[in-house]
Parts: sequence; C-alpha cells; structure tokens
Amino acid sequence: MHALGNHLLIELKDCNPSILMNLQKVTDAMVSAAKEAKATIVDVSFHEFNPFGISGMVVIAESHLSIHTWPEYSYAAVDIFTCGDIIKPEVAAQYLINIFECTNPSIVEMKRGIISHKNEKLPHKVSNAEFQMVS
Repeated sequence: MHALGNHLLIELKDCNPSILMNLQKVTDAMVSAAKEAKATIVDVSFHEFNPFGISGMVVIAESHLSIHTWPEYSYAAVDIFTCGDIIKPEVAAQYLINIFECTNPSIVEMKRGIISHKNEKLPHKVSNAEFQMVS
C-alpha cells in the first residue's frame, strides 16, 4: 500500500513534568527530533501558556511535528506527519520519548493519502502537466 504521507499519533504519558513545562527544552527537543529524522526545517513556532503548558510546531518541508504539553499530568500529545520516503518519523518519536523521560508511550501510525495509482509508488510531488491531467 502506497500513501502520500505517514502520520504518527504519539501519546507520551508519565513524562518528566519539569521538562514538559520548560519552553526552551520543549522547543529544543522538537527541533532536534526533526533533525534526527533528517527533516528539512522550514519554520518553528512555540507558545507557553500560563500557568503552564506548551504548544508548538516545527514546520518541515516534508510536513510537520507538533506538540501540546500538560505538565500537570506529566503528559504530551505529539503528531509527526511526514511525506516521502526519506524522513524517518519513528526516529523522531523515539528521540522525544527519551528526551521527555517518558515511561509510558504509545504510538499509532496512520497512512495518509492512500490513492490508487496503478500499484506504483506515489511520487512526493507531481509536475504541473501531471496535475493538469488529473484535474
């Protein structure tokens, strides 16, 4: 089965709450996870809530990594969505599990954009001429 993208839905339970409430540590962890997976970083945006909690996104050329933390529950929700075959989202996921000192992780993998394409491997991008043929 060929898909346009691979989406990991990651539940990080029983993490170190002091890490999850530190804006710089969370930002650095997410950027480093993208780099570990060999992603091309396009933009980084994070926000710290009062009294605690962080939401943020690392936009990558291949899609994105996002996080929402609840340090009061030692919990973080992470999404890693990648397109193409070069990026290894599972590498980024394992990196975050380790960095956040998570003792109870779970990962659900979803294939996104499953399109019948004559049983061929799907290209990451199509040319304008190919796009005109399908529209």
